[in-house]
Amino acid sequence: MKLRFRAPTGSLWRHGDFLRLWSAQSVSAVGARITREGLPLAAVLTLMAPPAQLGVLAALSLAPGLIVGLTAGGLIDRSRRRGILIGADLARMAVLLTVPVAAWLHLLTMAQLYIAAVLVGAASVLFEIADHAYLPGLVGRGQILEANAKLSVTDSIAEIAGPALAGVLIQWLHAPMAIAVNAATYLVSALFLGGVRAREAPPPAAAEAKSHLLADLRAGVDVIWTSSLLRPLFLTAATGNLFGYFFASLYVVFAIRALGLTPALLGVTVAMGGVSALVGALFGPAMIRRLGLGPAYLLAGVIAAASALFIPLAQGTGLRAMVFLVLAQLLGDGFGVIAGVASTSVRQSVTPPESLGRVGAVFKAGPGGLAMIGALAGGLLAGQLGIRPTLLIAALGNLAALAWCLFSPLARLSALTSPATPPP
Repeated sequence: MKLRFRAPTGSLWRHGDFLRLWSAQSVSAVGARITREGLPLAAVLTLMAPPAQLGVLAALSLAPGLIVGLTAGGLIDRSRRRGILIGADLARMAVLLTVPVAAWLHLLTMAQLYIAAVLVGAASVLFEIADHAYLPGLVGRGQILEANAKLSVTDSIAEIAGPALAGVLIQWLHAPMAIAVNAATYLVSALFLGGVRAREAPPPAAAEAKSHLLADLRAGVDVIWTSSLLRPLFLTAATGNLFGYFFASLYVVFAIRALGLTPALLGVTVAMGGVSALVGALFGPAMIRRLGLGPAYLLAGVIAAASALFIPLAQGTGLRAMVFLVLAQLLGDGFGVIAGVASTSVRQSVTPPESLGRVGAVFKAGPGGLAMIGALAGGLLAGQLGIRPTLLIAALGNLAALAWCLFSPLARLSALTSPATPPP
């Protein structure tokens, strides 16, 4: 099967407001990668944190997915979403600036990193849910797949540049000071979002009386559970997060302590995944058109999940071990992007506009809560079984999660549908 790359000709290249949103997300995506690498590396290299504390740090960065997901869906559906995006960027900037200040004053502690992880994670989850709800109204549902593919391109470039930049900055400036660069990226993102000219339409739920927490959750769960397309996506995301986030607490310490990678080598390794993700973002739409949306999602998901087996099977140290991790990045990130573009586009397409925030919040709360459990369980299991066996369990569990979609109508879905079109 040949997938031919064509030069960008989509109408979104002439959509000024989408380009501003795209620019904002591109800058903040680089910053998010620096945070993702910088906080655990600050814990490992500056504070000499053991695996159990890294598990707590990873879990606390994920806890907001549950907390914000439980509370923010109705707020987003009843608010103008661009203001929420700008506020989330500015909040992340302010929190991250406290880390280099504390390090400069020799006051940095694990407690502060825990607090920063929670607050930045909360703002990031709020940003992500609001962004998913904002995009369909900005570009129109007919251009959702194209928009998500373009956003994935810059996410992939951020995956290339962000970790490599983080590794270099951490070696030059040390981890806490590198986080100051991250804070600046969120300010730039907020400025781009402030430049969006189109007036946002009144929120679809603005006319509703303000609802309470349980009613908002029930509304989001009802939309998901009654949809033969959204339900398997939700269950797959939840199960995959439970096992996949074992890696969040163990990957850095496994690569540095067990395999002997330096921070720079680790940054280059993760950047290789960004190269693969870029290829997946460029060729993914062609694969989806050729195979159909559901089959492409499943094939890409299986390859991405299976590639994680290279990590616990890594042998040797230094450059020799790095080969195994690079293979996992090349396969996992590239096909993972294709699966992500497909699943996100399905969710945005079949969800009614007035429920996008609440459905997005439930998708964060459920899988986010299990991700937190997975991160904690990974750290605890590694203390009992060892890091390598725990990572093997994680890889196998992540692969098994796709069974929810394999036996659902999603496996036969050929193209995007809409809220008015019943799923097959």
